[in-house]
Amino acid sequence: MGLKNIKSSTDLKKLSVDELLLLAEEIRAEVITTVSKTGGHLASNLGVVEMTLALHYLYDCPDDKIVWDVAHQAYVHKLLTGRHDRFSTMRQYGGLSGFTKRSESDADPFGAGHASTSISAALGLAEARDLLKEKHHVIAVIGDGALTGGLSFEGLNNAGARKKDLLVILNDNTMSISPNVGAMSKYLTNILTDQSYNRLRADVWRFLGRLKRAEKIRSTVANFEAQLKGLLVPGIIFEKLGFRYFGPIDGHDLPLLIKTLGQIKELPGPRMLHMITQKGRGYQPAEKDATHFHGVSAFNKVTGKSTKNGGLPSYTSVFGKKITELAGQDSRLVAITAAMAPGTGLSEFAEKRPNQFFDVGIAEQHAICFAAGLAAGGARPVCAIYSTFLQRAYDQIIHDVALQKLPVIFAIDRGGLVGEDGPTHHGAFDLSYLRSVPNMTVAVPCDGDELEQMLEYAVSHRLGPVAIRYPRGSIPYEFGRYPNRFEWGRWEVIHGGTDLAIIATGSMVTPCRQVVARLKEEGVSASLINGRFVKPLDTETLIEIAERFDRVVSVEENSVAGGFGSGISAYLDSIDYRGRMLTIGIPDRFIQHGSRQLLLKEIGLDVDGLYRSISPILKSKRSFFQALHIRRNGRKITKNDQTEKREEVVVEPTEDLSSDEK
Repeated sequence: MGLKNIKSSTDLKKLSVDELLLLAEEIRAEVITTVSKTGGHLASNLGVVEMTLALHYLYDCPDDKIVWDVAHQAYVHKLLTGRHDRFSTMRQYGGLSGFTKRSESDADPFGAGHASTSISAALGLAEARDLLKEKHHVIAVIGDGALTGGLSFEGLNNAGARKKDLLVILNDNTMSISPNVGAMSKYLTNILTDQSYNRLRADVWRFLGRLKRAEKIRSTVANFEAQLKGLLVPGIIFEKLGFRYFGPIDGHDLPLLIKTLGQIKELPGPRMLHMITQKGRGYQPAEKDATHFHGVSAFNKVTGKSTKNGGLPSYTSVFGKKITELAGQDSRLVAITAAMAPGTGLSEFAEKRPNQFFDVGIAEQHAICFAAGLAAGGARPVCAIYSTFLQRAYDQIIHDVALQKLPVIFAIDRGGLVGEDGPTHHGAFDLSYLRSVPNMTVAVPCDGDELEQMLEYAVSHRLGPVAIRYPRGSIPYEFGRYPNRFEWGRWEVIHGGTDLAIIATGSMVTPCRQVVARLKEEGVSASLINGRFVKPLDTETLIEIAERFDRVVSVEENSVAGGFGSGISAYLDSIDYRGRMLTIGIPDRFIQHGSRQLLLKEIGLDVDGLYRSISPILKSKRSFFQALHIRRNGRKITKNDQTEKREEVVVEPTEDLSSDEK
């Protein structure tokens, strides 16, 4: 039975172990072929082939619930749960998600995308099962990297105390928890998982309960067992948290996995099975460089080389080079990342300035509080974190940094839509959630020059907390193409005009240049302002805009709810502006996965979409403004006693092109 005939766990159970081994190789070939075309997470999925096969062979999915932490390693799970015919659409617009997704399949009991959530979610599923008097198994699969997150230990602590029937699979692919995989460890694991041993253990436990001083005797026996495990097995910490620990075992030995999982399947209470796996297993380029092949764009599967054409440098690389240069000039400057050094452009920094570099693991809350401590001690910390992950440390931003006005610099990568990783990774909310924080400066560069200048200024001045936010992708043009008359806190007037003002920020400045050029061809004179500071607003420039224009448009690659345009609107309200304002941004819904260009087109943030949104504002009847005495050429607005308020329009697409149901 080939992979295309596997629709569920029931089909898998018809195969012999030898047939399962052949299926494992077919799965690896399918994953490599697909990811080489679509991009995605390769090394991690190649490392869990046997583990996933064993889980689906022993358990009955979707009745039994498998919760994947992060879920970037769930490609094999998708192949085994009826999604083989759509697997080639992985991470493509309208296709399968690169993560688990409840709306995609009943086999995905819990959606994911961020790390360290699986144990807490699985405990919730187990509690719901018992509350509803249902009978099924709950399994959480978590990697050793995700185990660095505090949420994992909060879940472990609670699950151990609740004593619910729950299995946690610890997928250890870096040997970071234990290098202790030897003959004695395997022998002891075989004993601890053996059904005869566990029946005998239960019988002895019941017998000891009948003796005088039963609790003391039981305590002595339990301590002896724990000490024995502590000598031979690295899982004593999990035992102390209330889990029965088994392992570590070879996560690629399929017969052993099936045997071990079968032996512990019906054991009561919280259990942890520790597996050692190899990222990139079965594909030599990924085995040699698992970090590179963790998340890749399309590549040649024969050579392993990327098929992506080179071009202008990315914002990420511009940041990495500049911050490395600045660190060489100032030994107080330190860079912090949360297990994302390559992704945030800090690999060169880590190599050249190792004493000034800190990778704290998948622990964003700790990263920000740690940075606050560094700043309080006189260092100049720069936290390089993806926008979507910075959300996890919001309390630390407010309580530990902003409240104390500490000079922490947040280098926020992946601001806006990120593309194929989808809604769990879009940085759609950072301008909104940062704009409301007192003492915070939020700067959004429109090109590489501005990014470098903002970094240099923020590092050299103690300004309190500063967030510098930039998108995924390449800078829009070569350095120096548009010489910046850069002044901290001030917007830049790129084009002067008389008919309307467009205030764009960050990635939206470049498409708005093209919109202005198109409007000019139609005889419309539009002023374009680079709103590079979202907080505080450049109110001096904004007042001038309000005095000169009766039509104002704001454009941002951020949620329209509470974002840049919202701030402009609130300020215009405060000065009783009576003109018309149009706010354009990411609509108030989650945007699905697909290429960045396609998603921007879907929500109207490409050139054509912006033009279509802005054009109607030019057709407003003049009578709307007749109650105002508006003067051009820099003269102020003279207000009469009319009570008519200005009209504000928030633009959202009229047609939803996403594949999800609403």
